[in-house]
This record gives sequence, C-alpha cells and structure tokens, in this order.
Amino acid sequence: MLSHLNPNVPALAAEKVRNLKLEMASAHAFSSLSKVSPVFSLKKRYWYSWMKPCCMVSTIICNYQTPKRPNFVVAKTSKVREFRLFKSVELDQYVTSDGEEEMGEGFFEAIEELERMTREPSDILEEMNDRLSARELQLVLVYFSQEGRDSWCALEVFEWLRKENRVDKETMELMVSIMCSWVKKLIEGEQDVGDVVDLLVDMDCVGLKPSFSMIEKVISLYWDMGKKEGAVSFVKEVLRRGIAYSGDDGGEKGGPTGYLTWKMMVDGDYRNAVKFVIHLRESGLKPEIYAYLIAMTAVVKELNEFSKALRKLKGYSRSGMVTELDAENVELVEKYQSDLLADGVCLSSWVIQEGSPALYGVVHERLLAMYICAGHGLDAERQLWEMKLVGKEADGDLYDIVLAICASQKEASAVARLLTRIEVTSSMRKKKSLSWLLRGYIKGGHYDEAAETLIKMLDLGLSPGYLDRVAVMQGLRKRIQQWGNVESYLKLCKRLSDVNLIGPSLLYLYIKKYKLWIMKLL
Repeated sequence: MLSHLNPNVPALAAEKVRNLKLEMASAHAFSSLSKVSPVFSLKKRYWYSWMKPCCMVSTIICNYQTPKRPNFVVAKTSKVREFRLFKSVELDQYVTSDGEEEMGEGFFEAIEELERMTREPSDILEEMNDRLSARELQLVLVYFSQEGRDSWCALEVFEWLRKENRVDKETMELMVSIMCSWVKKLIEGEQDVGDVVDLLVDMDCVGLKPSFSMIEKVISLYWDMGKKEGAVSFVKEVLRRGIAYSGDDGGEKGGPTGYLTWKMMVDGDYRNAVKFVIHLRESGLKPEIYAYLIAMTAVVKELNEFSKALRKLKGYSRSGMVTELDAENVELVEKYQSDLLADGVCLSSWVIQEGSPALYGVVHERLLAMYICAGHGLDAERQLWEMKLVGKEADGDLYDIVLAICASQKEASAVARLLTRIEVTSSMRKKKSLSWLLRGYIKGGHYDEAAETLIKMLDLGLSPGYLDRVAVMQGLRKRIQQWGNVESYLKLCKRLSDVNLIGPSLLYLYIKKYKLWIMKLL
C-alpha cells in the first residue's frame, strides 16, 4: 500500500556511522558528551546573513544544560590540535579510531575554519577540497551533528558535497541517519510540529533524498511513540505549507493524509479515520485524492464491523440473553448507519470532482461495498450498473450478493433485472446465482417466492442443496399452520417427488369444529 518506506534504512546508516573513525576535541570538552544527536530548543535560533534563501529555516541550536553535562557550542581553537589524543566519540554507541594516520592536517584545519564562522562553509570546503578525503568529509558531518554543535553547518557541508557530486551511497545513508535522529529528538522533546517541518524543509533544500518518504517516516515516529495528536498536527502543518510529497506513488496515489488515514485503519480506528479526512477538507486544507479513497475503505470496514455487531446482538436477543432493541435504540442504530453512508457518499463526490475519470470505477466499487454492508439492495444494484457504464465490470459473486439482498427485500423489479445476466451463463453459474436468490427469499421470509425458485431450478435440471430444500419446506409448513394456505406446499412436494428428491408425503388437516381429521397420501 502506502507503506513503502524502509524502517531499516536509518539503522543501516547508523551502523555505517559507528564504523567511522574520528578523534575529537579535548578531554574536558568531549568526555561530557553522552549523545551526538542534537537536543533542540525553541529558545534560540542562529540565522546567518549569508544563508541562502531556501535555507533560512534554520535548524535549532542546543540550549540544554545540566550540572553534570556542560554544553560546549564551539571548541576552542587551541584545543583543535588535541583531537588526535582521543580515540572515540559517542554516536548512540562509541565510534573508535585505531590510528591517527587516517586523520590529515586538512581535516583539523577544516573543523577550525568552519567553527570560526567567518566565511561561508562552501568557500572553506572549496579551498580545502584537495586536502580532504571522502572519509574526512563524512567525519565533518558527524562532528557538526553532535549535541552542542552547529547542526546547520552539517546541512551546509552536505549541500556542498552534493553540488560537488561527492555524495556516495554511504554518505547519503549517513546524512539520512543524522536527520532521522534529529527528527526523533524533536518529537521526543515535545517540540512544536512547525520545527519538525522546518527541518524537513532544510533537508529538501540541501538535496537530501532518502530512499523512502521522510514525511511518512515522521508520521510513523509520532504514531509509534503514541503521539497520535502530534501526527495529526504534523499532517495539518504539511498541508498548510503545501510541502511537496516525495512518496513513490505520488499525485493521486499517495500523500501524508492518506498515509496517516491508513495508519488509523490498521489500528482499527475506522470512524476517526473518516472524520479526520472530512475535517481536513472542511477546514480548507486539501487532502490528496488517495486519502478520500482510503477513507471510503474505512467507511466500508466500519459498516461491516457494525453489521457483525448487530447480527450478534440479534442472536443474543433470540436466545433470550438480552432484550430486543426498543424504538429509540433502533432509531440510533439507523442514524449511525445512515451517517456513515452519508460520509461515504460525500467522499465519493470529492473524488469525482477532483480526480480523473480513471478513478470513477474504484469510487463506484467502494460505494457498492458500502451499500452491500448496509443491506441497501436498490442502491447496491445501481452501483453495479454505474460500474458497467464506466467500463469496470463487477465480479459475478457481487451480482449474486446484491441479488440475494434484493430478494430478501422483495424488490421484484431489481431481481428481474439482475436475473437477465444469468440466461447466457453456464449451468454451474446459474445454479450458484439461483441458490443466492433462494437464500435471499428465505432470509426475508418470502417462502412462496422461494418455492417458485426451487421449482425453477428443477425445471432447468439443477439440483437445489439439501439444506435449502429443507428450509423452504419448513417455512411453508409454518405458513400452513398460521394461515392454512397449502397450495404452494402441495405444488412443491409434487415437484420434488417427481424428481425423487423426497419420498411419499402424508398431508393431514384437523377441523376442530367437526373434530375431523383429513389425511391424504401424496
């Protein structure tokens, strides 16, 4: 579906990061660092006059301090040369260096120049391009991704690498890992969703293109941490700013709204998934077309679950475990179902208004499923013909289900229209369709029509199922006891006897006024 992001990418990138070998600052400065992922604060932003317009939304610099963890924003110049004295830095886990020879003088000079912030990072890196290896440039990224460092500088370094065509797969995964850790830290720190979106904007500006959707990744992080309201707020902010979506499906087949709606559906929260999409639309935001289709699927699932619950309730009522629903509760049940159907119709109209004709068949298919779950035979039949008109033929089983619903509601015209399609089908297909018709009549208590259907099947040389025959016979027998009408019963018995499906039948009638029994062997 929409879930095309790879959750293992950040972990794989982190594994590569752990293999990087960096000798960092003085013992006093770096022995206090226990996290490399930055802690962001809303209290202070550092913007530079020489920043490019697209990068004016700057990453926030760390402001967090504790007595046991002093915050070092910039290493002193006099300490830069002491990097080589230490063998590790903590990046979620320790990254070790086995030898000093891997670190050239150019690396330390680059760090020193970048931390002075007297020139643009791109100018510094351009000047030292020939003196820095690919590994050292990766280490520069790691250095500025640490807590207390200027994380904006890491973005600038990555942007320069991309423009110089020096971003290989390993460097891309490294930067993706760094970005994911920043996003996770913002979410864990209960920072405003606007700051998370700012970070994604910065990421796009510098050309960071992960193999998965970062928007979906952020939604998953919110959701998996139990911050569902945060996920909703994040999607609203993305839609409000018009952030471009970079999912694989794109356009009409993907987007933040659709992905979050799908996440809600996976959790079984169908009703809120529908309300979420409708709320966004009515708030003036514009969800993607695919979100409407997912919400329609949620309507179908909610109607299906609702129907199951009603059937269980009726079963408990028949067994005497609960009392039957009173008029007020019946009205509430009908209103809930009608509200769901109204939401589904509303969503379908938005898809037709904003989507392409290629989606019309899918829309009518969803509406068909909705009306089947709600037991609306005539509406379901109309959707079958609508699907045919737009060139999408429904499965034969769906025709049979709609036929049974219409039969249970004794919609004679609809039944006649639906039966026209079985005239040119195979014997097996005819038997299946007529069996559905028969069961529909039985469910609706229409035993005269059920008996006629049985006789029609026999006339076509089709053998009705044993349970179907018994159900019709029992229903007709009850009608004789209630109303004394024996015509349909006798006619069916004779026809079944002709094809040796029943043995001789003894028909008896008691006339109480005359205390008379009348018996006849059929």
